[in-house]
Amino acid sequence: MLISISYITIAQAAILALLTIAKIDAAHAAFARGALVSTPRGPVAVEDLSPGDMITTVWCGAAPVLWIGSVTIRPDPSGEGTPLTRVMADAFGLGRPMADLVAGPGARLLTRPRQLRARIGGGGVLSPVHAMADGVHAIRMLSRQPVTFYHLVLRRHAVIVVNGLETESFHPGAGFERGLDEGTLRQVMSAFPHLRAPGDFGPLAQMRLPLDAPEMLDLA
Repeated sequence: MLISISYITIAQAAILALLTIAKIDAAHAAFARGALVSTPRGPVAVEDLSPGDMITTVWCGAAPVLWIGSVTIRPDPSGEGTPLTRVMADAFGLGRPMADLVAGPGARLLTRPRQLRARIGGGGVLSPVHAMADGVHAIRMLSRQPVTFYHLVLRRHAVIVVNGLETESFHPGAGFERGLDEGTLRQVMSAFPHLRAPGDFGPLAQMRLPLDAPEMLDLA
């Protein structure tokens, strides 16, 4: 895959720094164009949001979008397609999702996998969308054309609603700064002008699985 990244609210220097961090790159590829984000004024396509717009969180009311990132993943010359997952409309019940949701490798949904229920109790866990692909409700696909994905940063990590499904705002993960030299870390943090230090991303709003979690979570 060839990945090019553009950011609506950050400097070119920060883009170059982020390109060196595969973990963050992948996490940016969440929702394809047309994904409908729940807001106090109704669903809005992710590509139509702007910093400052209010979106709806599941537990904390409305919150302003502080940052919007977009990642364009292009097929490489060998012909390898872009990996994505299409969650079919009504896969998890009426209106869940309300329309097909095309998700990238950085997308997670709030779920209760069978193999984790003893650990999470009555709560849920944010699980990678690709791990839900069963060929019926969620389908792994390869795109032969460039695909642009988006992700959103709020003041704090939150569970949000996209196409009627609970998902998450962007958070790089605890300890993402480990192994970065001072200069690179400074450039990375400049991508998020509302933050002064890595710890300012705050805690995760919900337990989540890593993006490289095993395929085929049992959600029955």
